[in-house]
Order: sequence, then C-alpha cells, then structure tokens
Amino acid sequence: MVDDTPNRDPLLALLPERRPQHDLFICDVADAVLKDVMAHMEHPFYSLTKKPETSIRRYEHNGQWLEITPSVKGLATIYDKDILIYCISQIMHKLRNGEEVSQRVRINSRDLLMFTNRGTAGKDYAALVEAIDRLAGTRISTNIRTGEEEQYDNFGLIEAASIRRKHGLDGRLLWCEVKLSDWVFSAIKAQEVLTLHKDYFRLRKPIERRVYEIARKHCGRQETWSIGLELLLKKSGSKSTLKEFRRLVRHLVEHDHLPDYSVRMEEDVVVFTNRGTMHAAAAIPELYIPPLDPDTYDEARKAAPGWDVRVLEAEWREWVSEAPRSPDAAFIGFCRKVFAKRGRP
Repeated sequence: MVDDTPNRDPLLALLPERRPQHDLFICDVADAVLKDVMAHMEHPFYSLTKKPETSIRRYEHNGQWLEITPSVKGLATIYDKDILIYCISQIMHKLRNGEEVSQRVRINSRDLLMFTNRGTAGKDYAALVEAIDRLAGTRISTNIRTGEEEQYDNFGLIEAASIRRKHGLDGRLLWCEVKLSDWVFSAIKAQEVLTLHKDYFRLRKPIERRVYEIARKHCGRQETWSIGLELLLKKSGSKSTLKEFRRLVRHLVEHDHLPDYSVRMEEDVVVFTNRGTMHAAAAIPELYIPPLDPDTYDEARKAAPGWDVRVLEAEWREWVSEAPRSPDAAFIGFCRKVFAKRGRP
C-alpha cells in the first residue's frame, strides 16, 4: 500500500547545507554571528521576487513611511540582502573584538558565497555582481529612526561599490568593496542589530525569509507572539493576494521548518512559538571571559574619562555575546565607544 501522507520533515523543506565543515582559511568568516539591522527586519525594503521590480513602492504604518525607488535594473531583492547581512556580521564581529571598523567593507567573493550557503560556479559570481548593482541602485526615502536620529532624506543601501577581477570580461572575480550608507552604519553603531539563525540562508523561498525576519524582530525571545494575517501580509511587502498569502503561511505551518519559531494559524491569526533555540545558544558555557589585566583598567580610564571602569566592565560583560579573542582590547574599545556616544557621566 502506498503512503499518500505528505512528507513534513522540516529538514527537507530547507536547502541542503552546502559546506557543513567550512574551509579552515575562512573560519573567522564562517564563525561570525549573522546580524541584521532591526529596521531592515521591521520594514519591507526588499523585493520578494527574482523578477525585476521597477515600480516605486511606498508603505505607511503607525506614522512611519517608507518610499523605495529602484534603478532600471530593478529593486534590491531579499537575496541581494545577503551581502548586507555578511557586511553587518563582519562589522559586529570586529566591534565585539575591540577592532576598528569602517563603512567600507572588503569582501572576498568566495568567502561571501560560502558564508551565504551558495555555490561558487561562474553564474554565482555573476549573480553577485548583479546583486551589488541592484543594492547600489535602490534609493530609499524614509522617516524611520536609527540611533538618536530621525532621518527624512534620500539614501542608498550601499553608497558605493568597487569590484576587482582578473583581466578580461570572463576573468575570475577576486574581491568587492562596498561602502555602507550612513543610515545603515548609524544603525550598526547604535547596536540596533539582532542575531539571525544560521539556517536563515537555507530557507528556500523569499516569503519564508521575510516571515522569519518579522518573527525574529517581534517575537524575539518571548514565548509566543501573534499577528493578524492581513497585517503580516502588509509588513512582509508581498504582492500576493490575501488568499494566496494565506496559502503560503499554511505551507509554513504544515512543514514547520522556520528557524527559532514554530508557526500555527488560528483562523486568520498567525501565532509564533519560540522553539527555545536562542536561549540554548545564549547558555553555551564557552562565553567565559577571563579576568582583565590590571593595566587594562588604566587604559580604560583614559578611553572613558570620568567613568567608573568597574561599572563599565560589568556592563560590557553583560553586553558581550561571544568571547573576544583579546578581552582587554575589546573592553578598551567598548570604553571608547561609550565615551564617544555618552560623553562624561
């Protein structure tokens, strides 16, 4: 007798992990925690289709508005966003280690493709160049607040890009350099970022990625969070009808493969339940940070004049989410940023 029951194994609904064991020379890249800017997760900046979208989009919600103008090559897609997630992750990794950071991020093309669970064939490198073009060409007008600023002007997701390849049009892509917009960099420096599950890059469909982002932003570490189907459709930026969107969400419910959260529907209300995976990750004992060198406190006082460095140390230890390579340098870097942002107490 043939079993007609649909296969609901959540692992089969995810893309295969192309390289579960990363090459040693990119271990720093592979180990970087995935980070995304909160505003990107809250608002529908990106197209959810691979077909070029060239029409202007405008969204309004709770007094905030967002207008997105694509270039002739189309609106940046949620897959193009992988480049920004990579850049943000690298910057946050450096900040946690007390290293200097810049709006300009140098990208080794192969590292990026492997980090985002993509192939490394010629077509994958060509797609990377096209993605950078769409990111650079997409312009945004908004009044969304980042840090202590509320911005009403027009800006891009990335302000500039440079690409190097071997000589000749068919030459191998070597590296790219992108300059993040002031708006994105301001959000990173204000620590308006959240950690994404590593299986984010294994989600097959654009709507799955978008729904996960919304759940990560709103449910967070709460036990449950619910939202009306119509409002979820609006937040997603999907152009689907309500009927089609309902079908897509039911697919998520049926396969139950979303990272961090299980999903169920109660009529037209979508309920997300925390799987507890983030709590488990936070409890990993490897976060032990040894006592700081006594001389470090003197340097910390110079970095943050007027501040009680023991109080700052307690705040820093609570803030750190992964053990830095050099705790002393990381703490001094934290003190510099506190003083730059808050001034004297």
